Amino acid sequence: MPEPSDLPQQRASDAERELAVETLRQATADGRLTVAELETRLTAAYDSHTRPELDALLADVQPSSLAPAAASSAPASVNAGSGIAAGPRTRWVVSVMSGHNRRGRWHVAPRCNVINLMGGSSLDFNDAELPAAVTEVRVISIMGGSEIRVPDGLDVLVSELGIMGGNDVRLGTDEPAAGGPQLQLKLVSIMGGSSVRRGRKHE
Repeated sequence: MPEPSDLPQQRASDAERELAVETLRQATADGRLTVAELETRLTAAYDSHTRPELDALLADVQPSSLAPAAASSAPASVNAGSGIAAGPRTRWVVSVMSGHNRRGRWHVAPRCNVINLMGGSSLDFNDAELPAAVTEVRVISIMGGSEIRVPDGLDVLVSELGIMGGNDVRLGTDEPAAGGPQLQLKLVSIMGGSSVRRGRKHE
């Protein structure tokens, strides 16, 4: 029989890599990592092949390894605007010379930061879970941008700043539903821009 040290290391699954990425983003939101450190570790996480490689990336920001965390990572249901936390919530969407696509059912933290650096992201809030009465999403685009879709009837407030770029916001004139959650979009575009539209995108 081979010695334990001769056995191959256990391979990491896609779900474990995504869980590690979410943990790193949470650590950045908590102040344990800088944005530069987050970018470096995100690249390493997506390039990792074994669970020990992922554990090494999380050793100084999470006391336990991936194994116990993965067992409890299944998201629970939550009603929009209920203020009840359910499952992992997205606090960071970072695209550096790359892109991210958030659509379907995804949980949005009360404060979410979206950074597009020479990259872009697609954010679809039509089926998103908004756990807080007011959700603030900051979108900072430098030579990049975001395509944002919001559902009909959602109260959306937009503030924007464009420097050598601009944003295209078209929300219509319909009154939002009374008593529902509010989404605050704060757009900062430098040599780039973002678009905001209501309804689902027709493929």
